[in-house]
Amino acid sequence: MASLPVLALLAVVSTAVIWKGSELLENAAARLSRHYGLPVAVHGAVVIAIGSSFPELSSVVISTLVHGEFSLGVGAIVGSAIFNLLVIPAVSALSSESLEATRDVVHKDAQFYIISVLVLFIVFALGATYVPGGTNEAAVLTPALALLPLATYGVYVFLQYQDTRDYTAPLSTGVVPRREWALVLVSLVLIAVGVEGIVRAALGFGAAFDTPSVLWGLTVIAAGTSLPDAFVSVSAAKKNDDITSLTNVLGSNTFNLLVALPVGVIIAGSAEINFLTAVPLMGFLALATLVFIVFTRTHLELSNPEAVTLLVLYGLFLAWMTLESIGVIETVRGI
Repeated sequence: MASLPVLALLAVVSTAVIWKGSELLENAAARLSRHYGLPVAVHGAVVIAIGSSFPELSSVVISTLVHGEFSLGVGAIVGSAIFNLLVIPAVSALSSESLEATRDVVHKDAQFYIISVLVLFIVFALGATYVPGGTNEAAVLTPALALLPLATYGVYVFLQYQDTRDYTAPLSTGVVPRREWALVLVSLVLIAVGVEGIVRAALGFGAAFDTPSVLWGLTVIAAGTSLPDAFVSVSAAKKNDDITSLTNVLGSNTFNLLVALPVGVIIAGSAEINFLTAVPLMGFLALATLVFIVFTRTHLELSNPEAVTLLVLYGLFLAWMTLESIGVIETVRGI
């Protein structure tokens, strides 16, 4: 087993590779969006969101397919969703004069994101109660169940498509599509390599500290794979492009919950999660979602005091998970 300094170095280098690959992906996706004439709301909620969510998707696929650790991927997705809701908007707000929302963002993107959280919880509940082998402690997820969130995401994309119908695209952008698609492929390879490194580091930390892999998915992998989302949102906020900043966060979380996890289930054929662990984590995700929506709906902007509150809430989440992992408290079974 590698030493802790080596594992830490692996995590840092892998995160840097993910960051670089994601930066290439975001830039290429932005140019392709302009070339194909996509509205800014669709660009942020779908194109940029899917691009910046590729690390999370890769973490589920690699954890499941290469390491047989689906729970690690689940932890990465849920932890990333919490990070995206609490840390990214807060940092974006603090790095710009103000982070303004619109009624469209709050009423459409945020509400559909709430639906995605509910749909995923329903899938977990069905896996625990109705699928053969499921119990109050273990939810068995099958490809048939995975179709429910995937179909829900299809509805989300359809609703976003409606925004493009009356949109007039620019006449010429000077973009060479073939070159941009080649950059997209290169960036995807870089991201996959970085994710494999950070997954190996997380597994190494779990073995070194004798802690469940889901803990490191919730923290190390979640933060590492969420950096692209942070980069996109903060960069957009500094350019006063607040709509892209917020829709990227909501769109990324919607993609992660409705696509990334189901893809992992389909690849595995079936997967089992600890239902007793999933319930409180999904509960905290629901709490973070409500706080985020209340803050962004108030005066349709995220103020600096509200941003600090979001960071404090994330700090409390990390403290909670750490205390659970070392056995100081036992409010979450399975960690």
